[in-house]
Amino acid sequence: MSSVHPAVFTIPPHRAFADALAAGLIARFGAAPTGLAHGLVLVPNNRAARAVTDAFVRRSGGGLLLPRLVPVGDPELDERIGGALEPLDDSEPVPPAVEPIERLFLLARLVREQMPNTDAAEGLRLAEDLARTLDQLLVEEIAPERLRGFAAELPDLSLHWQASLERLGVILDAWPRLLAERGRIDLADRRNRLLNGLAGRWRVRPPRGFVIAAGITTAVPAVARLLRTVARLPEGLVVLPGLDAGMPEEEWDSLGPHEPDPITLRRRRAIETHPQYQLKLLLDRMGIARREVARWRWGGGRDAPAVRSRAIAHAMKPAAFTSKWQELRPAERRLTGVRALELADPAQEAQAIAIALREALEAPGRTAALVTPDRGLARRVSAHLKRWGIEADDSAGRPLSEMAPGTLLLALAAAAAEQFAPVPLLALLKHPLVRKGEGRLDWLDGARNLDLALRGPRPAAGLAGVTGHLSDWTGRDREVRKRALAWWQEVRPLLAPLERAFGRDTAPLADLLGVLRESASLLCGDEAWSGPAGRAAADLFTAAEPAAAQSGRLAPASLPALLAQLMSAVAVRPPYGQHPRIFIWGLIEARLQQADLMILGGLNEGVWPQSPAPDPWLAPRLRHELGLPGLERRIGLAAHDFASALGGPEVLVTRARRDARAPAVASRFWLRLEAMTGGLTRSPQHRKWAEAIDRSPGPPKPAERPAPTPAADLRPRRISVTEVDRLKADPFAFYARKMLALPALDEVDADPGAAWRGSAVHKVLEAWMKEDDCDPAQLRPRAEALLRDAAAHPLMRALWQPRLLEAIDWIAEEVAKNRDSGRRPLAAEAKGKCEVGEVSLYGEADRIDLLSDGSLAIVDYKTGTPPGPKAVAEGYSMQLGLLGLIAERGGFDGIEGLPAAFEYWSLARKAGKLGYVASPVGGRSGLDPADFTTVAARNFIAAAEHWLTGAAPFTAKLHPEFAPYGEYDQLMRLDEWYGREA
Repeated sequence: MSSVHPAVFTIPPHRAFADALAAGLIARFGAAPTGLAHGLVLVPNNRAARAVTDAFVRRSGGGLLLPRLVPVGDPELDERIGGALEPLDDSEPVPPAVEPIERLFLLARLVREQMPNTDAAEGLRLAEDLARTLDQLLVEEIAPERLRGFAAELPDLSLHWQASLERLGVILDAWPRLLAERGRIDLADRRNRLLNGLAGRWRVRPPRGFVIAAGITTAVPAVARLLRTVARLPEGLVVLPGLDAGMPEEEWDSLGPHEPDPITLRRRRAIETHPQYQLKLLLDRMGIARREVARWRWGGGRDAPAVRSRAIAHAMKPAAFTSKWQELRPAERRLTGVRALELADPAQEAQAIAIALREALEAPGRTAALVTPDRGLARRVSAHLKRWGIEADDSAGRPLSEMAPGTLLLALAAAAAEQFAPVPLLALLKHPLVRKGEGRLDWLDGARNLDLALRGPRPAAGLAGVTGHLSDWTGRDREVRKRALAWWQEVRPLLAPLERAFGRDTAPLADLLGVLRESASLLCGDEAWSGPAGRAAADLFTAAEPAAAQSGRLAPASLPALLAQLMSAVAVRPPYGQHPRIFIWGLIEARLQQADLMILGGLNEGVWPQSPAPDPWLAPRLRHELGLPGLERRIGLAAHDFASALGGPEVLVTRARRDARAPAVASRFWLRLEAMTGGLTRSPQHRKWAEAIDRSPGPPKPAERPAPTPAADLRPRRISVTEVDRLKADPFAFYARKMLALPALDEVDADPGAAWRGSAVHKVLEAWMKEDDCDPAQLRPRAEALLRDAAAHPLMRALWQPRLLEAIDWIAEEVAKNRDSGRRPLAAEAKGKCEVGEVSLYGEADRIDLLSDGSLAIVDYKTGTPPGPKAVAEGYSMQLGLLGLIAERGGFDGIEGLPAAFEYWSLARKAGKLGYVASPVGGRSGLDPADFTTVAARNFIAAAEHWLTGAAPFTAKLHPEFAPYGEYDQLMRLDEWYGREA
């Protein structure tokens, strides 16, 4: 009952495959209203089924009963074979396939048993690679038992691969038992059995109606046998995409696979990177010669010229035959309708592509598609299109890990795994899904107060550590901490279940996933599970929680990486609302379909084609000896995808000359087109438009140096001694800090910097003086206690500890010497103020000593290098003199006397030792200590009369040499005007 001559056809690249297929099937079987409905069309996967369905809709022009479109299934996409191919007779039932996620967890458990030091996330990654290797063995019908003897047969195999082979053998021995215990088989194995059974049934009893196998390029044995059967059915057809029927036999035979050499018995490697290799292998396994393949005579209605297919075939010749390009006539090497666009970087490439897509919409009914394997480029183009209100139909979707529900679950896991450190905690509490709705604004107010309160070094670990940090009201931010604490007391119970679950050394994965799910619902309600992404997350957890019982226990700290890996494999596609004429396709989505304008983006090596991913389980030599596909075969598939997309009516190929890190190498496909054609036609206007679209008209107008002049009644009449230098050197910074109330904020979870270290030392010295009466024996224990309790990274603490303790010992020794000479400390962290003209001057002295003659010494501690006499001579660094002025005027309660000494006690290194005393007056400075307060007062009065009680503008960076800090450089737009002044 089979046909003598197999019915195998091909649709060349210059024709839109799905449209040409639909046109031919309608012409051949659609005469009767229900003619098509009696047929069955086998397609590679679900995405191809959607493409063919859309093509039927376009070609029908009205109502149409479609044939059944059934995918043969793709194990690499975890797609099952279509239910229409399941046996319905009394034949032996095929066991169900193990669920993909359950299979992944089972394999991960086996991997971790063989590699005990592997964490959960790495075990899952290795399990994914193992699953791919196992699938390849199954689909190529290679018995895993063959691996057992390879280590003995290949003694020269490296030790690394021998160990990997040994582990793989143990896993593959245990794997069938695990499946048998569950009454399951592998998805690839089930697919093989169903396809083989179907081919056998159809050979005996052909189905009623026509059967078409369309667009299938995979050459695995089970599929090849099925297609061989379909090609010989009475009403069976096999339609292949883009078979090069005109390739010379010499080139065709060179592709392989080759027979073993009769002498060496070694096989010459096949050219698996060639776009025709997979089709040649499929025809060989079907037992069909290339000359038996006929051309499909129907077109798609929007086809390119036929010469395009010939030019594509020439461009993709095997490397050994590219010398024939020199013999081609100009018409055969010309790619009319194909233009090239080379941009500076990926950002400009995305902008140019978006402009080209937008331009296509100017023609009524015209469609355009970006085809790229680069998801980063696709996301950028999609974002640029929103400038014009265009929501592109991105059929590849986005990973769940990048969608709001996915990032929420990752934020929950990260916050708990890092013991609620400030950064992950705030990222969680500010997540857009948390308290979404009516109470969102109040929630954000509380989160922002917590943000302000957690600025600076990290508090102690855990929820209790955050509570303790907020309960410390000794700092300047005590009001913020009080507000944050009141809000935090309501939030903490919501996070307590997470802390309990993640507080153990190990925990069952299923329990951790359950706690994440419950915590997401506590914080977000139904918002966490709504919309396409929320439903995808719910489906993932529904499948993962029961399957995770197979995974055993793991360290909670490894859950974020494991969860991210699981969610990155889940693509979320919006169900509706996309533009009907603008598409973004991955390589799989672009197979079998074309648009009027095809933009092939990201044509750089490593992107298109992507670099082959190494197989961590089987060495390349082992794969070759087993007969498995080489790692380079994916390059051949990418080449076929490129050649098919290049057949569009109008094509624009693009690349960026560099990526985010370094100059990029042009794709081998790009270089082939350039070499064969002598240079592709360029499309310069899109590059010019991309450069101009965000450029302001006319020459740029940089900002002028800011110099605000507020009214006199708005200017402050109260100033700290530490702010005087800022007022004189950078008046704008003073204006921003004091009048605009924009204090510089510390980083969240900041490493303890110089300011923090200085404050910590000041606290130690203050407590030592007030509580220990400067007992030298008590200072070092206090410093050691600071180091034990300091919220610092252990490495930083270890580096700072020797330096601090040596400097602390020096202070204790100096104070003891001073006491012996009659000098004693009088006050620590003494606050004082006085009126100077119309301005109130206030400050805090680190220490005030009483000298033997009854005069005072003003002491300031410095963890770094103190100001020198040069700054004082210029009228800056007058802090000690101004503190002396306050003391001179009786501004410190309980302290009387005239200041006679002004000292910086620095903990920096000098002359090989840590710790020394320096004074800004006396000695080489030329300034008598007795005159220091007078000079300081005169300088201060001049500054106050100029800016505080006068009308002078607060000019930015007036004296930049004395304004080293840059907290307000961005606010003053420093880079726009600094150095431009005439």
